[in-house]
Amino acid sequence: MLVVNNLSCVRDERTLFSDLSFTVAAGDIVQIEGANGAGKTSLLRILCGLSRAEQGEVSWQAQPVSQQRERYQSDMLYLGHQPGVKAVLSALENLQFYHPSHSTEALFEALDEVDLAGYEEGAVAQLSAGQQRRVALARLWLSDAPLWILDEPLTAIDISGVDKLMALFSRHALRGGSVILTTHQPLPASQSQIRKLRLTAPEVV
Repeated sequence: MLVVNNLSCVRDERTLFSDLSFTVAAGDIVQIEGANGAGKTSLLRILCGLSRAEQGEVSWQAQPVSQQRERYQSDMLYLGHQPGVKAVLSALENLQFYHPSHSTEALFEALDEVDLAGYEEGAVAQLSAGQQRRVALARLWLSDAPLWILDEPLTAIDISGVDKLMALFSRHALRGGSVILTTHQPLPASQSQIRKLRLTAPEVV
């Protein structure tokens, strides 16, 4: 599905990674690992088209992303470090904005999945940072996109919430979807099917 070929990333005149190549097939869950500053977020931003690589190419379904940006954006859901929700809208209105074709009942159910039952109609600005994060995560229960790119999706999530998310990732993979994620938290031991990709800075000669 996704092919990364000889990708290099330079930020502030420092090479974060170079000649990075890997593939993500249907059914894969890939965890990007690396020390702080290794370029995990930078890699995800390149994969989702928000940043440019110094060199290399990202392809989706055997075609370069640069030649099919509209299709790729419709096939991909990216959740970054920031919640990406509109503070003046309610949690329900945020989901309606991103998923207008879903029923109100489905939106309520998605918010219930992330433990926001009772918080659906107040302004998101009144919610805690963790609750705002969960509003964004509720989109995963509504998304038809085959590729999910998630930057620290487990941040500020309790143990039961982590279990729910990991179960959702597994279901998505079993249906033929793919998940690429970063996380500082140790994943449950039961998640042995997760493939890990570690970023290391190039050696300075």
